[in-house]
Amino acid sequence: MNIPSHLRYTKDHEWVSVTGSVARIGITDYAQDALGDIVFIQLPEVGSTISTHDGLGEIESTKSVNDVYAPISGSVVAVNEALTSQPELLNTDPYNEGWICDIEFSQLDESELLTAEEYSALIGG
Repeated sequence: MNIPSHLRYTKDHEWVSVTGSVARIGITDYAQDALGDIVFIQLPEVGSTISTHDGLGEIESTKSVNDVYAPISGSVVAVNEALTSQPELLNTDPYNEGWICDIEFSQLDESELLTAEEYSALIGG
């Protein structure tokens, strides 16, 4: 499994990359592998306010439909529109081209975010 050390992770298998007051969110390599071939994603609305653990949207794969949860609270400032026509980017490049959204936050609570080592232990890596 690919678990980049510069990212933070959640127990729900999302990753977080923080730049200033904006956090980019996506699903982990482990999550995309467990889901199988992803065929659709419902993206959050730009401008919507999200609280930690709120649903950001749904991912539909050939196996199931799963929710994506917000790892932080804030306002959605960007979504990856490419996923609308190419949801498979979540499978092929989950940490780069397969990002889901950017959330602007006023305060980051990292207490529930895991390091790469902690996430690796969680998934049995």
